[in-house]
Amino acid sequence: QVQVVESGGGLVQPGGSLTLSCAASGSIFRIYDMAWYRQAPGKQRELVAAITSSARTNYADSVKGRFTISRDYAKNTVYLQMNSLKLEDTADYYCHASISSDWRYAGEDYWGQGTQVTVSS
Repeated sequence: QVQVVESGGGLVQPGGSLTLSCAASGSIFRIYDMAWYRQAPGKQRELVAAITSSARTNYADSVKGRFTISRDYAKNTVYLQMNSLKLEDTADYYCHASISSDWRYAGEDYWGQGTQVTVSS
């Protein structure tokens, strides 16, 4: 069994900062890509940032220069540092990880339960 659990959401004022964490646990052989997605009310889920097993990163244009994704490989954890937050960053943020539980198997998709980020004055 593999679990992916996010934490760190909350209410923040425009221009403020927030850090999200996502930890994977359980029967893990290898973690490939990890990523953060978000879904605002009435909108489709979108990729915010991703980081590969070799630490290559990718960001949505809307968050470039404001958000930073990082990873602690020893702790199976991915972080999303969010600075200069805007009203339009308000959404439920979801962690995604591609995880293999055995050397014989390819990675499977795992999602966290989501954490709410509200940017409001």
